[in-house]
Amino acid sequence: MTMKLYCFGESGNAYKAALPLSLSGLEWEAVKVDFFAGETRTAEYRDTVNSMGEAPVLLDGDTKISQSGVIQMYIAEKSGKFGGQTPEDAREVMRWMFWDNHKLSSQAGMTRFLMNFLPEDKRPADVIGFMQGRLKAAYQVLDAHLDGREWIVGSGPTNADFSCCGYLFYPEPFGFERKEWANIDRWLGNIEHLDGWKHPYDLMPGSPADRG
Repeated sequence: MTMKLYCFGESGNAYKAALPLSLSGLEWEAVKVDFFAGETRTAEYRDTVNSMGEAPVLLDGDTKISQSGVIQMYIAEKSGKFGGQTPEDAREVMRWMFWDNHKLSSQAGMTRFLMNFLPEDKRPADVIGFMQGRLKAAYQVLDAHLDGREWIVGSGPTNADFSCCGYLFYPEPFGFERKEWANIDRWLGNIEHLDGWKHPYDLMPGSPADRG
């Protein structure tokens, strides 16, 4: 049975689920969530897709899973890939996924939204500046960890990589300049060369261009 991923191209969190699906060999299809038209806030979406009013959501037969990290874990269970080769690796993968959710993606996602998806006169400059400072600290941690490493954990790609890269391929400005972080740049190149990699706007339906 083909799995369905409820997602939209602008969402880095949805990309964290779509990318390992694309690389896993599992059968899946994307179902567009019209976030910017308010779909996730409707009673129908909350009743039938996700009571939390969020995307992504993975539907696999009778199994429904939300939250990108949990979806990544499910993909690893189904495919036997990306979870780490040893128990020690698996714990390290989870450590970086939790770090990403608290220190990198949550702040990158909010900053990118404030800078690009709000009307220009409603963009809070002080908040954006503060968040970019916190993001710089996160980039420093990740770049230092990747010094001399091809992947975040072990000798191949894992969910740690797919979690931490969630927002870093997007072209909109939010305080990340790839060329300024040599180790992150090299690591992102490793991900781009994986068989089945696609840019988020190519992998999932929906992009800012759709809204003019």
